[in-house]
Amino acid sequence: MSDYPTLAQIKDARKTLGSLIIETPAQQWRDPRLLERIGDNTEVFVKLELFQLTGTFKLRGALNVMLNLEQKQLERGSHCRQCRQSCHCHRLCRKGPWDLGKSSHDQNANPLRMQLARELGAEIILADNPHDAFALVKKIKQEEGRTFIHPFEGPLTLQGTGTAGLEFAQQVPELDAMILPIGGGGLCGGFAAALKQIWPGIKIYGVEPEGASSMYQSFQQGKPVTLDHIDTIADSLAPPKAEPYTFSVCRRFVDEIVLVDDDQLKAAMRNLFHELKLAVEPAGAATTAGLLGPLKEKIRGQRVGIIVCGANIAIDDFNSLVS
Repeated sequence: MSDYPTLAQIKDARKTLGSLIIETPAQQWRDPRLLERIGDNTEVFVKLELFQLTGTFKLRGALNVMLNLEQKQLERGSHCRQCRQSCHCHRLCRKGPWDLGKSSHDQNANPLRMQLARELGAEIILADNPHDAFALVKKIKQEEGRTFIHPFEGPLTLQGTGTAGLEFAQQVPELDAMILPIGGGGLCGGFAAALKQIWPGIKIYGVEPEGASSMYQSFQQGKPVTLDHIDTIADSLAPPKAEPYTFSVCRRFVDEIVLVDDDQLKAAMRNLFHELKLAVEPAGAATTAGLLGPLKEKIRGQRVGIIVCGANIAIDDFNSLVS
């Protein structure tokens, strides 16, 4: 078995997912205000993954894992921090009856996501912090015999997220560079694996929040790193640690990781709202923040791809961040 998602595995995952996900659109970002910042000879193409069912890419990975489980495992689900995806998987796959599952969140988890999960029937158990949330979900798994659907780690998860990269390569001309958000690395690893195998010469840049730099530090140290403290508005790019498989895939396919701070994320949210008419969560603006910040000179004059990966944010929270 390969130690990374092969193109054949990613294509198989796309067949497995079938109509349970949608092929999200892609378009060129042509606004003159963007070109003033990065150079009018730079072309930017955007993968609009925020239009995925559930408003995020995570459905691709979670569903691909679940569709490869046995029926008994499906009936006893548990999903740490991403319970909304578990609930949508139940409604979409129709393999039931399913137990909609338990989800462990830390106390600072996004209230909107928890509300949506409860509306779909999930039971949410809160922990004091992200480390305790992961520990709690593992305890639930052991004590109740549930199946843990990890939010970003594992071959099937990355094969699922790789389908977004496979789609993008079919939607846009060959790119010189791709900018991807990175936290746990589930999206970045799978998407990068697909593009690098299709376009071997492409440069892959990861963008991570400065206040949750687990993958950046892991690259620096050459091994998965656990964080003592997390402080970022991009909560869905803020896992407490890097995991071995996802780290190894990102190391193989990602050329460089850069950091952005919360002010850069807020500015990028404003740019996306005014220029592309998109209201996104902070994590969804990470690639734009990288494009307009630390990567601006590196990608100047090139054909570049970015992804807008999520829009799960309450309107009041969005307004408070961008106003």
